[in-house]
Amino acid sequence: MADGKVYIFDTTLRDGEQVPGCKLNTKEKVELALQLEDLGVDIIEAGFPISSPGDFESVSQIAGIVKNATVCGLTRAVQKDIEVAAEALKGAARPRIHTGIGTSDYHIKSKFNSTQEDILQRAVQCVKWAKNFVDDVEFYAEDAGRTDNEYLARVVEAVIAAGATVVNIPDTTGYCLPHQYGEKIAYLINNVPNVDKAILSCHCHNDLGLATANSIAGVIAGARQIECTINGLGERAGNTSLEEVAMIIKQHQPELGFYTNIKASQLNPMSRIVSDIMRMPVQPNKAIVGSNAFSHSSGIHQDGFLKNAQTYEIIAPEEVGADSSKIVLTARSGRSALAYRFQKLGFEFLRNDVDVLYNEFLRVADSKKEVEDNDLAVMAKAYQASASAV
Repeated sequence: MADGKVYIFDTTLRDGEQVPGCKLNTKEKVELALQLEDLGVDIIEAGFPISSPGDFESVSQIAGIVKNATVCGLTRAVQKDIEVAAEALKGAARPRIHTGIGTSDYHIKSKFNSTQEDILQRAVQCVKWAKNFVDDVEFYAEDAGRTDNEYLARVVEAVIAAGATVVNIPDTTGYCLPHQYGEKIAYLINNVPNVDKAILSCHCHNDLGLATANSIAGVIAGARQIECTINGLGERAGNTSLEEVAMIIKQHQPELGFYTNIKASQLNPMSRIVSDIMRMPVQPNKAIVGSNAFSHSSGIHQDGFLKNAQTYEIIAPEEVGADSSKIVLTARSGRSALAYRFQKLGFEFLRNDVDVLYNEFLRVADSKKEVEDNDLAVMAKAYQASASAV
């Protein structure tokens, strides 16, 4: 694992679309696929072809138009699923079939009423079916996060022997702690003899808010693909957030040695596009792309930021395509922030003036959540008028 390249597998169009209210039509999927390709995503999971005629058509159109990224279609470990996916992907320059089955006891016993040996055979069989159509086959061991490591290693070894080029180790329920997920990946790296013949992939859900942390732990342990979505969209509490893992890898490149092909400056514009098309607002405090990600309202923070932005910002907003940093005036703000905002509005006040104005500012700030530019303008003009009258 000398190469530090981490492949970004985007599943916004498949897992992200499973969010209630986020259904996309074919035109919207094609538009987003082209944007994802331009963003630098390595693999685009375009949909689940057998699930509906609309999804088949979406995957087929994306396969025909995307040229640089791999286009992937999801299937169950069912021959007909795989045949339909292969048909949808036949126009792709780089097609991938993503097939698999649940491997935890919860799935084996409750979902399939089966045995470990039967599931192992079905895992191998679905890879062999997919291999008849494409060279690039990804196998997913659903609920790998709660699968016994020894059995999981047997499954991984068998599917790689059958021809899988990528093996997805999903924390389907978001159950794992970061050290547990990292240890699981490390166990596979150290106990699967042919693991060097495939890439291990992290597909983590955010049920406990750990999807990003688990994905990074997996990469540190030896995985080289992260499955994620724009804005962290996905089933239940969501998936690993693409913008978060991309910027963690970029920020910590010197010590970790990893990199991606993601164009960081497009992250905020991409976030807004997905939010608009999928009609899903981004929470203001969302890392990297939230509207408050580069806002400062505490007086202590504002003072430090105005002296040196790096005191409170480890990422420059323009680096991720965001608007400039914002000094938000509230009752917690200080004199330096007030003077800064007055200056931005074209009012130049001496320190003694700001001291006087600050008392009026606090009176206004205590009466509302945020002091706006028009409030400041009224305040400044009134002060200037009273000063000139004296």
